[in-house]
Amino acid sequence: MNYMENYRKWIDSDYFDKDTKIELLSIKDNEKEIEDRFYRDLEFGTAGLRGIVEAGTNRMNIYTVRKTSYGLAKYFLKNYEDAKDRGIAIAYDNRNMSREFCLEAAKTIATTGIKVYYFDDLRTTPMLSYTVRKLNCVGGIVITASHNPPEYNGYKVYGDNGAQIMPEVADKVLNEINSIENFSEIPEFKKEYEDKMVLLGEEIDREFLNAVEKNAIRKELIKEYAKDFKVVYTPLCGTGRMPVLNVLKDSGFENVIVVPEEEMPDPNFAGIKTPNPEESIALTRGIQLLKEKEADILIATDPDCDRVGVAIKNSDGEAILLTGNQIGGLLTEYVIKGLKEKNKLASNACMIKTVVTSEFGADIAKDYEVDVINILTGFKFIGDKMTKYEKDGSHTFVLGYEESYGYLIGDQCRDKDAVVATMMISELALYYRSKGKTIYEALIDLYEKYGYYREKTNSIYLQGKEGSEKISQIMQYLRENRFKEILGVDVVKFEDYKAGVEGFPKSNVIKYYFEDKSWIAFRPSGTEPKIKIYMAAYNKSDEKAQKRLEELDKYIEKLIKSI
Repeated sequence: MNYMENYRKWIDSDYFDKDTKIELLSIKDNEKEIEDRFYRDLEFGTAGLRGIVEAGTNRMNIYTVRKTSYGLAKYFLKNYEDAKDRGIAIAYDNRNMSREFCLEAAKTIATTGIKVYYFDDLRTTPMLSYTVRKLNCVGGIVITASHNPPEYNGYKVYGDNGAQIMPEVADKVLNEINSIENFSEIPEFKKEYEDKMVLLGEEIDREFLNAVEKNAIRKELIKEYAKDFKVVYTPLCGTGRMPVLNVLKDSGFENVIVVPEEEMPDPNFAGIKTPNPEESIALTRGIQLLKEKEADILIATDPDCDRVGVAIKNSDGEAILLTGNQIGGLLTEYVIKGLKEKNKLASNACMIKTVVTSEFGADIAKDYEVDVINILTGFKFIGDKMTKYEKDGSHTFVLGYEESYGYLIGDQCRDKDAVVATMMISELALYYRSKGKTIYEALIDLYEKYGYYREKTNSIYLQGKEGSEKISQIMQYLRENRFKEILGVDVVKFEDYKAGVEGFPKSNVIKYYFEDKSWIAFRPSGTEPKIKIYMAAYNKSDEKAQKRLEELDKYIEKLIKSI
């Protein structure tokens, strides 16, 4: 069925509501828009769904949520004998239609006889991960589009270990979704199914916060120094306000200043185009408050509170954003060193990072004789390793992170957790202040000890059907035309994870390693219409590291334009 046939079907069928049809009729003269909305079903990747909230098969709406939820329920029923009793947990964020999509998913799943636990209000992604394990559910769902623009929403799926589902499970779920040929196959919700729906309140919140707070390393330090320590915090109008402020307060941070315009939930994010704590534009108000209040640090969490961004002052007193790799390096050093000093570092301790994450934190961990485990991009792979190690006892997980500002310290959940990350970042900042240092000075000290690691990530957005085809074309070209060297530096190793790399599942990722410890990786995003290009350079001289990074950046930019 082509996109125009799909379009006509939605307009002509009695299944779809009046408002949906009015919306679709408003684009009847825009064939390009019709094509984009109906040329495919919204892609169910390993992170679930993510798309613009509009009518159409390639969009987020109650119908795509309904179909996905029914397919997901069918998967759990086929693979878990006790699925009906154990149930599925659902959380949602502050975005447009998040609560509606949560209720739609809950009702659809309830019609299959599976118990559904859903929250009475907004909850963070790490809270959902914790809840799945706490209630022994077979799976979970978070309605969120993370840090995407306001017009987006999404649907993330979790397994019974509290981590996002692995690719092989996602494929099976997708098969169940695709087996639903008509929406009329999905059972209609009736009052009799209401007893399958269990509303969750604040009872689990406190347990989650307690689990987070157990990861504090130097509570006595906070008690002694925190009164004069100023933290500016912004939840970027998302779900972080309640858990983050409670954890900071419980930990002893009394001087927390919240960005007022961004404190309360807002589906339009107080005018922030993209509520992404990685980007300085999203932190404009927070940085201004950091300066006005002469605060020590600015911490921002994204709407579903799984990612965290940090702004500090450099040696000239200017506000700068730390990169995800820099935050990861600082956390690695602080956490491992602190646990070792407290005699709490396990002999089989490990940290886990992705293949596109800097070696900065890895080299620090190795210096402390902590094992470093590399995994593919996606926190689900970290969660999967944590589950394995919990069962076989081969390693004790200490921390894990991605360069894209996602961190987990402790084992209270199986996904990145900005709640625990905020607590630990605040603690490490206070620790360095107690030593007469700023975070910036501590970072430079680490660079001077281990060398300068400089990284850059470029994202090339390519929207729609043509964009998807262009991304495939770029990846095909890069596979067929391998580099032997770039600007006089030889390639020493090439990895194509799609063809297969030992110890890793297959994935559409290419990585080049160079003789001077620089590297480049290419990866299409699994959740957004873009290809990501990761570059890293290393040298004992910061100037030389920066120069190599700039040269790589210019070279790759020119190459991609020529494809």
